[in-house]
Amino acid sequence: MNSTVEKKNYTKEELLNLYNLPLDELLKESSKYMSNNIEFCSLINARNGKCSQNCKYCAQSSHYCTNIESYPLVDIEEVKKVAKEAKANKVSRFAIVTSGKTPDEGRDFQIELDMIKEINAIEGLNSCASIGILDEEQAKQLAQTGLKRFHHNINTCRSYYPEVCTTHTWEDRLNTCKLVKKYGMELCCGVILGMGESIEQRIEMAMELAEIEPNSIPINILMPIPETPFENYHDKIDEENVLRTLAVFKITNPQAVLRFCGGRMRLSEKNQELALKTCVEGILIGNYLTTVGKAPEQDLATVEKLGKNLI
Repeated sequence: MNSTVEKKNYTKEELLNLYNLPLDELLKESSKYMSNNIEFCSLINARNGKCSQNCKYCAQSSHYCTNIESYPLVDIEEVKKVAKEAKANKVSRFAIVTSGKTPDEGRDFQIELDMIKEINAIEGLNSCASIGILDEEQAKQLAQTGLKRFHHNINTCRSYYPEVCTTHTWEDRLNTCKLVKKYGMELCCGVILGMGESIEQRIEMAMELAEIEPNSIPINILMPIPETPFENYHDKIDEENVLRTLAVFKITNPQAVLRFCGGRMRLSEKNQELALKTCVEGILIGNYLTTVGKAPEQDLATVEKLGKNLI
């Protein structure tokens, strides 16, 4: 997080005007809020599939026949192994990620707490978790266990959320974000672009994130999954509008680290590098939950090429 930058409250009209600037002018504006640092994080998909929720983008939902491999919670030794591999690839944050609405959907919460302890025991690695919607007691226990950062996306703006999911609400997600901050953990909270939202709704996302004030904003670009309701949403956002959205997010949330996550491969190499120069300061390296990313060596080479500091 860039703590030296002062945050400004923008109106929706002001942000729409920024969004519609010539692209080079907009990116020049967002680059004013950039550090020269890049932060790597990584994850383990610790429980996959059979999720009770009907999120229309997700391969893991039990509502759709996506034919992914489902498996229960992996064992702690596997988490330790993957975490150590991640550290060898210059990762500073490592997350356990599980499918399901809540941490205890698989009755695994206590084991997940033990996994966090093991990650914390690896020198130089910060623990993260993305394990669903929390209640107050779960948030308290995660904090007491020493979890550094909790990840929970809003995914889209409040006004568009019913078009994405109906088995829980945008407010459920917001409440989890509030609990994370209440108990002193850092918050990673971002979005998925290209799910049919309008430009105005992307502006709404930027403003809502500014109210939430996450430390990190993961940016996902929809990778349409066959047999999900969004399987044909390949053309809902183009590369230029991704860049415009990223720039407005950075201007609106100057103290947060914008982070490339799933779907960044929909951007050309040129535009990925342009984003890393002007608005993005973090990368989730390796593969994602059900989609493929880049080899860590490629990201390391890009950081060196751009003259960035890896932190």
